[in-house]
This record gives sequence, C-alpha cells and structure tokens, in this order.
Amino acid sequence: MDISELGEFALIKHLTEKINLKNPSTIKGVGDDAAVIVPAKEKKTLVTTDLLLEGIHFDLTYVPLKHLGYKAAVVNFSDIYAMNGQPRQITVSIGISTRFKVEDLDEFYSGILLACDKYGVDLVGGDTSAALTGLTISITCIGEAETPVYRNGAKETDLICISGNLGAAYMGLQLLEREKRVFAANPDSAQPDFKGKDYILERQLKPEARQDIIRLLAEKNILPTAMIDVSDGLSSDIMHICEQSHAGCRIYEDKIPIDYQTATMAEEFNMSLTTAALNGGEDYELLFTIPLADHEKVKDIEDIKIIGHITQAEAGLALVTRDGQEFTLKAQGWNSIS
Repeated sequence: MDISELGEFALIKHLTEKINLKNPSTIKGVGDDAAVIVPAKEKKTLVTTDLLLEGIHFDLTYVPLKHLGYKAAVVNFSDIYAMNGQPRQITVSIGISTRFKVEDLDEFYSGILLACDKYGVDLVGGDTSAALTGLTISITCIGEAETPVYRNGAKETDLICISGNLGAAYMGLQLLEREKRVFAANPDSAQPDFKGKDYILERQLKPEARQDIIRLLAEKNILPTAMIDVSDGLSSDIMHICEQSHAGCRIYEDKIPIDYQTATMAEEFNMSLTTAALNGGEDYELLFTIPLADHEKVKDIEDIKIIGHITQAEAGLALVTRDGQEFTLKAQGWNSIS
C-alpha cells in the first residue's frame, strides 16, 4: 500500500496503535501534542539522540527493515546504559521517500517495538515526514540514573575493563559488503555464503545493549569511575575517556577478548584481528574503568575482562603488543613501526 493512500495521521495511528506502555514514569504517550513523563524521585534524567541516514549509516541492500528498527532503538539504549542508567522512553522520527510502502514501515516499527518490549522501554512519540530520497531516522531516548557515570572520572591506576568481545560487528559488516559485491557482479546466480557466520552477522545486524552488565556491576557494588559504549572502536573510545579524564592508558593486546568467528573471518580476509578490535566499532560493549581496589570484585565476572590500566597523562595512550612493544593509540587505530 502506498503511504499516500493512508495519509500522515492515519499512518501514525496505524504504526502506533499496538503500543503498550510499561513504565510508571510514562503518564501520556502517543496521541497528544506531547508526551508526559514524571521524572523519578532521587534520579537524574538522561537524554540521548541518534540520527541515521540511508547510504551513510545503513545499507538496505542487506539490512532487513525489522533489524534496522531493532538496531536503531538498541544503540540508543546502549548510550543510556553507558551512563549507568536505565532507558525508559523513546521518540522515533522518520523521513520517508515514495519508494517505501506501508508494509515497509510496519517491518521497521515491528523491530523498534520488539526492542522496546525486550528492554522495557516506552515508545511515546515522534514524527513522520516525506523525503526526497531514501530513509532518515532520528531517535531520542530518555532514561534515568541514580548515579550517572561520566567519561571524565578515570584516575591513575584504575583498571580498564570491557564487556563481551570486540571486532565481531566489523567482521560481520565486511562479510555483508563482500557478498554484496559478489551479488552485484553476478545477480542471477550468486547466493550469499553465510554458513557458520551467524554470530558476526547478528552482532552487525541485531546488536544488543549490555543491560545485564549494569545489573551485574550493581550487584557486585562496583561503581565505574568512567564509562562509554564501544560504538566507534576501542581505540577511539578509550581516547574519549582519557581525554575527558586528563589521563593516559595502557591497553594490552593479548587481553582484548575476541570471538572465534571473528578470528576466522579476519583470517579469511587476511586482516589484523587487533585492527578490527581497535577500529571496527559498533560492538556496543561497555568500556569502563574501576578503582584497583575493586579488582577482586570484577575478576571472576565471566563476561568482563580487564584489558589495561589508566596512567598519568604524560605517559600517553599506548597499545602494548604481545611481544612487549608499545605503539601509540590513534583515533583510527595504532601505528606499528616495522
């Protein structure tokens, strides 16, 4: 069905009529001039926004619209968790060209609502507009935190920790881009070769925010001194923490957690695993620092690894390789002197 057959108001009603509110802080959601939210007592309100542009941030050649909706919501939730908070509400605004049908938007919103249901978040508003080309997505997420964690609190001797593993989303993207090129060269007979690659594809197409890590840290009575989610890559994101905290760091190459599928894919592409982990981004794992005194609390948490420590700013930011050499971390990776 063409979107024009419904019109803007009927389209909004069609896309939002199945929304169920879950949070007591949401007093009024979709259907009025503005949503009404009651801030939780003794908690601070967190707000984050992401803008996603077709052809820049996603490629609909290989990204299903339901996955796109899910990912667009989850990456905003991840920003809230990276502040030691809990996401509560989102608004979704989209610009749509005429090549999209009502059924396409149904798929996109089904992904958003699936993410909202899984993470306990309310969709409370947004906007739709015609666009000349492509698809534009803007999502704002509102959350709350009793004790927000910023990027600027890392101190010398703090331990640098990471949840999960790194590089998988980037290798999933490389696989999708390769199969897109193969298909473009031979569209009649080419079939994508994704056998045994489920994990890295899911990390790229359907990432998860680390709500569980925030819960685990609270249970262990660990309050990070600084935290960020890994969206740009380990190298760039530890730089954000160090710059804000006026500190240096040492990251140990042999401590960086990497999944087996990521390693085999990197070998197939003849690509450096360390480069994928440092620069790939879109892992949405939590990178955080904790006081050295909390070592015993964190060392046995299965999905958290200690990968380095914070130093004085004068010591700089460096990757320590497996053979003990040090190379300066850069926003686009690290430079090795051969």
